[in-house]
Amino acid sequence: MTAKATSNCSIVVESKPSAVVEVCKQIIAKLEANKFDKDDIFAIHLTLEEAFLNAVKHGNKMDPTKKVTVEYGVDLEKVEIFITDEGNGFDPDHVADPRFGDKLFEPGGRGLLLMNSYMDIVEYNERGNRVHMVRYKEKPNFSKN
Repeated sequence: MTAKATSNCSIVVESKPSAVVEVCKQIIAKLEANKFDKDDIFAIHLTLEEAFLNAVKHGNKMDPTKKVTVEYGVDLEKVEIFITDEGNGFDPDHVADPRFGDKLFEPGGRGLLLMNSYMDIVEYNERGNRVHMVRYKEKPNFSKN
C-alpha cells in the first residue's frame, strides 16, 4: 500500500510566541488522523514548538509586523515541516555544541540539539531562515554501505 499525503498545508501567522498554539493544534490533528503514536506526536510537537519559537525570537527578533510561514504535509509514513521566518538567517554550523566546554552552562544551542535529536532530517536553506524537518514513523536506514 502506497501512502498518500492527507494534507499539504500552509499557515502564515503573526510573529508572536502564542501563534504556535494554533499551528501545533492543526499539525497534531493531522498526526492523530494518520495514526502516529504518542511518542512520535510528543517528539514532533516539542520540535515544532522549538523551531517556531526560534523563528519568532531569533529570526524575526520578536517583531510582530513580521510573519512566520509553516508548511507541512502528513501522510501514513512521515511528517514533513518547513518553517520560514523573515529574518536575516543564520549558519547552523556556527552554533557551538552546548554539551561541551564553556557552552555547557549557556542556554544557546540546546534547541537545535533537541531538533536534531527528535527529527530524522533537519536541514536549512542557504540563507538560514528556513528549516526543513522530517520524522518518519518507521526509521529509515540512512547509513551508506
